[in-house]
Amino acid sequence: MTDCVAIDRCRVCDAAPLETVLDLGETPLANRLLREDQLRDPEPRYPLCCVYCPGCSLLQIRHTVAPEILFRDYVYQSSVSDAAVAHADAHVQTLIEQHRLGAGSRIIEVASNDGYLLQHAQRAGVPVLGIEPAQNIAKLAEERGIPTRAEFFDRACGERLVAEGITANAVLGNNVLAHVPDPRGFVGGAAALLRDGGVVEFEFPYVGDLVEKLEFDTIYHEHLSYFSAHAIEALFAAEGLVLTDVSHWPIHGGSLRVTGAHRADPAGRARVEALLEREREFGMDRRDFYTDFAKRVDQLRDDLRALLAERVARGERIVAYGASAKGSTLLNYCGIGRETLAYVVDRSPVKQGLFTPGTHLPIHGPERLVQDQPPWTLLLTWNFAEEIAAQQTEYRSRGGRFLVPVPEPGVLEDGAG
Repeated sequence: MTDCVAIDRCRVCDAAPLETVLDLGETPLANRLLREDQLRDPEPRYPLCCVYCPGCSLLQIRHTVAPEILFRDYVYQSSVSDAAVAHADAHVQTLIEQHRLGAGSRIIEVASNDGYLLQHAQRAGVPVLGIEPAQNIAKLAEERGIPTRAEFFDRACGERLVAEGITANAVLGNNVLAHVPDPRGFVGGAAALLRDGGVVEFEFPYVGDLVEKLEFDTIYHEHLSYFSAHAIEALFAAEGLVLTDVSHWPIHGGSLRVTGAHRADPAGRARVEALLEREREFGMDRRDFYTDFAKRVDQLRDDLRALLAERVARGERIVAYGASAKGSTLLNYCGIGRETLAYVVDRSPVKQGLFTPGTHLPIHGPERLVQDQPPWTLLLTWNFAEEIAAQQTEYRSRGGRFLVPVPEPGVLEDGAG
């Protein structure tokens, strides 16, 4: 396989042709942070173009970068965010209660990262297994005591586990379904692992929020698909599962948690039908919904550049918070770099000392904000605005202010956090 291939048919329903709705140009890989000695080397860039499937309404990117390039050595650690860990804890407790899980049960999490979620199930006495392709991150989970296999999950992986006698009452996948080039194989592998009465639960950024709130920076090469309930229902049905329940969560700018099983749940299905109807009312099953989104993204880019340029023209220093994947998309698409921003701060020690993709901004620890006290900080990880604002009370008490880029560029309200 070459390092990047273009699709001409839908990843879920195989329909063609796919219709271009948003082209973000060629961008570097969003999580490919650079060492200082790499800054002069040619930096790989790949097309980042969103297309719409008229068959199942899935929004997806046309070009697939090889997973081995994207995920084998990864820099994102879920445990760095207190909000993400608390969200995972609540999810696990609800799952255990609803399905009466205990010592004779098993939870398998795909893309289990550093064990941030499975640690809660393990503490509750439920056996767990993590599957995490990033070897460096899988090692962190093992050190935490979470049994983890460092491999990619697909249909073949699921079938191998079943052949070993490993099955589960629940197969979880948080913020991973959007990453896989073969969603059908992924869901099929998860379905094969289910014990009688078992469920799959996947959580991902919801395309309805992405469009409504102009969260275009959620689009990057790792996120191949942007799911609606319509697209998920088509995907589950193709692999013999029923979409039995849905729930909406504010995390990551708005996420959808979906439940699938071999048999329907009438109570949950009512919520599914309500969401499907709402999507039809909004036009999410039509191309125009997404082409209008593209026009609004262009306007946001112009407004953000103007907001920052005004402050630079006044001689006011601006830095950024969050060496995130979404920040990489935003900065590279908007053409914002060292002419505007002095540096980026990030809480993850793995990222500190490196440089951002494409824009080559140095990454420091958050304590740099108080040391330097720049008047403005562009909040690239706006999805954790409340958490970050609470952590940076000293910076803010000294007059430091946060700028938010989406859904409308502006100043974060003083009362946030």
